[in-house]
Formats: sequence, C-alpha cells, structure tokens
Amino acid sequence: MNTRLLFITENYPPDRGGMGESCDRIVRGLARAGVSIDVVHFDRRCSEASHGVTSSGSITRVPPDADVPHTMNLLWNRLQQSIDFSAITHVVAFGGQLPILSAPIFASWIRRPLVTLIRGNELDAGLFDARRRPFLEDAFRRSAAICTVTRTQAEKITALYPAAPLRVVPNGIDFELWQLTEADRARAASWRAQNVEPARRLLAFFGHLKSKKGVPFFIDCLVRSGLADRFHLLLVGESDAPPAVSHSLLPPVDRFDLLPFYAASDFVVLPSHYDGFPNVLIEAATLSRPLIASSVGGMLDVLSDDENAFLFTPGDDASCRHAIARAAEIDDAGLRRMGSAAASLARNSFDARTETKKYLDVLEEVSDAENDSRHADGVARLSRRAR
Repeated sequence: MNTRLLFITENYPPDRGGMGESCDRIVRGLARAGVSIDVVHFDRRCSEASHGVTSSGSITRVPPDADVPHTMNLLWNRLQQSIDFSAITHVVAFGGQLPILSAPIFASWIRRPLVTLIRGNELDAGLFDARRRPFLEDAFRRSAAICTVTRTQAEKITALYPAAPLRVVPNGIDFELWQLTEADRARAASWRAQNVEPARRLLAFFGHLKSKKGVPFFIDCLVRSGLADRFHLLLVGESDAPPAVSHSLLPPVDRFDLLPFYAASDFVVLPSHYDGFPNVLIEAATLSRPLIASSVGGMLDVLSDDENAFLFTPGDDASCRHAIARAAEIDDAGLRRMGSAAASLARNSFDARTETKKYLDVLEEVSDAENDSRHADGVARLSRRAR
C-alpha cells in the first residue's frame, strides 16, 4: 500500500511538551515504515505561513490567527497549491481544536478517509464546551477510524456514539533513545546530594503542575497527611505557586535534559483529576521509577497497585493520603522491587515500534474498507444502469 497522509496537528517540533513529543514520535515511526507524510502544523511560534520539503514528504506551518475562518480558508488555498491531493490516501487529525475543526472538512473536500487521533484534552474539554462540541461530533461522525490512547476514552465515546469506529492505541517509547548514561546517573547523584536531605524520599512532578493535573490537590493531601517531613518535592515545569513544603522548583527543560532528574527520583507522581496517556508514565516506568498516581486514563489502564505504583482514587483525600503513607513507609528493597516491575511493564507493553504497527494496521483497515465501499458503489451503479 502506497500510503500518504495529510497529517494536521497543533503540536509538533519545535513545540515542547507531551503532545508535541507524541506527534513527533508517531510521524517519525510511520515515516520509517515507508509512509509519506505531509504535515500541517498550526504553529504558534511562526509569524507567517511557510511550506518546505522533508525527507518523508513536506511540512506546512501556519500561524493560528484569532480569525479562525480566515486562517482555514488561507490554509486551504495554500494546500491546493503545494500538495498533490491525488496522492493523499488518508487525512489525519492529531487531537487539538484546530485539527479536529479542519480535518473533517478537508478530508471531505478531497474525498479521502479521515482518521482522528484523540489524545486527551480535546475530549475532556470538548464534550463540555458548547462551542467545541459540534465540531468534535462532526469529526466523530465523519471519521473512518477514531484512535484513542486509553480504554476509558474509547468507552466514553462509544457510550455517546455507539457506531463510532474506535481503536485503542496507547503511547509508545523509543527504548534506544530513552535510557540513562553514566553521566546522567552521576549528575542525578550530585544534584540529589546537594538538594535533598538523605532521609527524605524524592517525589518528582514533570510537566504542567496546575489544578487539573491534581498537583495542588496532592500537595494539600501531603500537608494534611502529617508526613511532609518525610519527602522532598521536585517540580519541573510550569507552576501556579511554589508549595509550602520542602521542594525544588525548576523551569521547563528539554525532554532529554530530564533524564538525570528521573534518575534522582524515588517516585514520579501523576495525580491528575482526569487525563489521557501521559508520556511521563512510560518515561518513568522505562527508567525503573515507580509511580504515585490517580487511577484515571492511562494510569488506570496499565498500572497495578502495590506492584509498580501506589494508586489512589482521583480527588479523594483519604485515598491519596493512604498512597502517600505507603510511599513513606516502603524500604529500599521494596522501592527497587516496584521499580523493576515498572521497567518490565514498559518493556513488555510500550515499544514505539508496536505503536507504529498498530497505526499502520488502522491505516490499512481504513484503506481496505474504502476500497470495498467504492467497489460496492460501482456495482450498484452498474446494476442501476442494467435495469
């Protein structure tokens, strides 16, 4: 199958963050598998539109103007000039408000099947936003396949739209790239010796450290647990306010610069009230770091309480304090056992090559269904003419 994608996204390098990382990983994996990809990136960093050739296709960058209809019409004009639509086999919407708005329309205009990748916030926010829900529903209705990263997302969509063609494709990770060097370990030991009292466990938070991610809730539970003096918090990312407990607060850093901080940590904490499938989850597990996590989204799908994580009910104060107490009491041998179990989970379940293969299977299934539909339409037309 000669596959070529029109791949529309709001998150792509040089964007930072989990969404940009996931988009880059998926595009690179498909390109290595021989798929040609014309990326359209609504790029908030750029001031004017551009188009360039890449090793696997092309990339079109457009600034997302406040006048969305104007942006979309200009983009359509540009794509007609720069993309050979006859070569496109699928249109892909990678999450986000603008891709989910534009991809169903563009797919219909060029008469190609739509594949919608649901990542997290576009579902959590879109279903309850009167402005976004109509075009989210339009995408679901027009999609030949809808790929979610968690079973919970698939179940929510199916409950509302029983005919939706759902697939669950969890995030993956490239094990060859994501591994510790001796320099990372040395830097981790040095940083911890300088910043963390020897008797304290180090709890690490990476990424968005705001309310919907549950970080203020978790810190409040820590204070109320009476065990705050057993821990030091490492917060790397954007934070509303520093916590009133022992902590280190660092600004966002590039992904691979996080490796020493993962290595320095005893637990990585994911206390979200709701979530998709955070890359932090498998990044921590791959490096043998157990988690303290709410039982939502990808954490609920893959983590096992007392085996590779201490889980708690999202937003439940008593449940969260119980997880904190268990983390305070675990000895070094228990911590190593949980870390080993986390690494085994990652190695067995989240290879990026497996993720790529699942997306290739989806694209092939959609193509086969499209061909069957065209054949059926052709037979029907011949039958009508015969009559």
